[in-house]
Amino acid sequence: MSQTRIVIMGAAGRDFHDFNTAFRGDERFEVVAFTHTGTQNIGELDELPNRHYPSELAGEGYPEGIPIRAESELETIIDEEDVDTVVFSYSDVSHEHVMHQASRVLAAGADFRLIGPDRMMLHAEVPVVAVDAVRTGCGKSQTARKFADLLLERGTDVAVVREPMPYGDLVAQRVQRFESMDDLDESHVTIEEREEYESHIERGHVVYAGVDYEAILDRAQTEAEIIVWDGGNNELPFYVPDIHVVVADPHRAGSELRYHPGETNLRLADYVLINKENTADVAGIREVEANVRQTNPDAELIHANSTITADRNAIAEKRVLVVEDGPTLTHGDASSGAGLIAARKYGAAEIVDPAPAAVGSLQRIFEEYNHLDRVVPAMGYSDAQIRDLEATIQNAAPDVVVSGTPHDLGRLIDTEIPIVRVRYELEEKDVTLDTVLDRHAQALNL
Repeated sequence: MSQTRIVIMGAAGRDFHDFNTAFRGDERFEVVAFTHTGTQNIGELDELPNRHYPSELAGEGYPEGIPIRAESELETIIDEEDVDTVVFSYSDVSHEHVMHQASRVLAAGADFRLIGPDRMMLHAEVPVVAVDAVRTGCGKSQTARKFADLLLERGTDVAVVREPMPYGDLVAQRVQRFESMDDLDESHVTIEEREEYESHIERGHVVYAGVDYEAILDRAQTEAEIIVWDGGNNELPFYVPDIHVVVADPHRAGSELRYHPGETNLRLADYVLINKENTADVAGIREVEANVRQTNPDAELIHANSTITADRNAIAEKRVLVVEDGPTLTHGDASSGAGLIAARKYGAAEIVDPAPAAVGSLQRIFEEYNHLDRVVPAMGYSDAQIRDLEATIQNAAPDVVVSGTPHDLGRLIDTEIPIVRVRYELEEKDVTLDTVLDRHAQALNL
């Protein structure tokens, strides 16, 4: 029987999961390559520590592992490897972008495929509360944090499983468990990973992540009575949820219908939480409401604020440089975030423009993402990028850095310039997350 030859287009995350769940161990298929795009914040291909999906993870039939090649070479790969089907496996891209990639594939003579939820979602032995979004930067993690807090308050053992960001040694990252800041330091995680893990760990939540989400599930459900899935970007849950809450951002109203796979999340949601209403225009809130009602009328709306706090005295009347969450600004298309809101709220005398001070990779970021509103994304996917961020801060010479990234920037950046950390918490306005848990108490074994 001839095998179907597959290429998986990805960004070091969902692509590996799709391989593991849909193709690994299935003799009908041979995955001949992954492709990688540098636009999803993971650096250029030459910067990746491992340019193969290792044989230890790929399993039988892949003694040399699976090559990871540049997406720009897609047509060449299809021709050289006699590819039958190309699978698209990354997130937070416009529907138009997906179809441009499909057109490339079809013109090269191959089929184009998306892996559906029934193929890639795994079944857990314990209940799963899944938090996902329609775009990067809507406020998934603050929502997942609150769910985990409420469950802990009820005396429930919780494990947070975070979507993958495996940029290092993939074999070593097969299953990762983080319980302390020391665990993060020892694992040499990136800034993006710290942005997602630190706030959970600070609240006493154990965080699982890695590459092989079946193995991660096996481990997590041995110590947890409930799993809280904290999705990445606008990706689908990797585990079948008992409750599925999807977060939308009225600052980017309309995006919930224009991005993949965020619209799929919207259509699958049990609840759609419209976040950041305290800083959004009424028109944006109403547009999101209308789109939810039209697309998924069975979903219940939850209205919420994202309450931002920082040290007023450290910001007032100062020249400030604002550092924001990296993915939200880059492939999330936001012009700014919580840091800029805090700087203005607490009376900064001047918002320093970081672009003229940028060096190295940060300089290239400002050239590529010209929509940024006098803020610098917290890029840190390598030691070199962290040093570039450090140098950019020094060159800008502000009185203070206002850090809107969810992690403690001061743990990584060596500077005498004071860093003021901005915090933001979810504050529901009508239906609360506690009420959601009460409604589903039987399904969650509460």
